[in-house]
Amino acid sequence: MGPLVLNTRPETDSADLESILTQRGYQVMSAPMLQIEFPDQATVFDPAPYQALIFTSANGVRAFAQLSDDRTRHVLCVGDATARLAAQIGFDQIKSANGDINDLADLIRDQIDPEKGPLFHPAARKTAGDLGQILADGGYKIDRQTVYNAHASTSLPEQTAKAIAAHHIDAVLFFSPRTAETFVKLIKSAKLEGELCNTRAICLSPAVQLQIADLKWQRTHVASKPTQEYLLSILDQSFSSA
Repeated sequence: MGPLVLNTRPETDSADLESILTQRGYQVMSAPMLQIEFPDQATVFDPAPYQALIFTSANGVRAFAQLSDDRTRHVLCVGDATARLAAQIGFDQIKSANGDINDLADLIRDQIDPEKGPLFHPAARKTAGDLGQILADGGYKIDRQTVYNAHASTSLPEQTAKAIAAHHIDAVLFFSPRTAETFVKLIKSAKLEGELCNTRAICLSPAVQLQIADLKWQRTHVASKPTQEYLLSILDQSFSSA
C-alpha cells in the first residue's frame, strides 16, 4: 500500500484531488480545515456594468453560478483548476494566470484596459490577498463582493487525530495559508505537536509554509509554482527520493 496522505482542503475542492491521489498510488484521509457555505442569494446579479470577472478560487466560480446565468463575460482565473471549472459551467473566454494572486494581477494588467470598466470579483470574506490594493496604482476598479463563507473547523476528525497520534500519516497537503493556520491551531489544541516528526508537510507556497513553521516535521516541501500540479509533483518527488 502506498503512503497515507492527509488532504486538508474543503470538501468542495477535494473530489478530483482525492481521485488523482488514489490513481497515483496514495492512500487518502480527509480532514477539511475549512467548511464552505454558499448563502442563498436574494437577488439576481446583473453583470452588465462589468467588463470581466475575476475568480481567485473554484468556490468563487461555484458561487457565481448561483448568482447569474450570464456566461458572456471575459474571465480571468488565478489557476488552471479554477479555469477548468469556469469552462465547465459555460464560460468560453477564459484566461488563467496559472499561479498565485500576484500572477493574476500581472495577467489583469496584460489583458484588461482599466478605462473600459470595472471588474467583478466574487470571493470569500477572507482572501489570500487584496487585488484591489495590488492594482490600485493602475487605475483598476475591482468590485469584490462576499458571495460565500469559509468557516474554520473547530476540531480534528477523531480518525485523523488517532492517525496522527499513531504516526500513520506520511504527508499532509496544504493549499492555503488559512488552511495551514487552522491545522496548526487544531493540532495544538489536541496536544499533538510532537506527533508529526515522521510526517512530511507539502505546501503550495512559501506563505503556506510559514504558517506551519511552529510544528516539527520530518521535512517541509514547497511547490515551485503555486498550482495543484506542482504541489503533487513535489509530493511525488518527496517519496521517490526517500
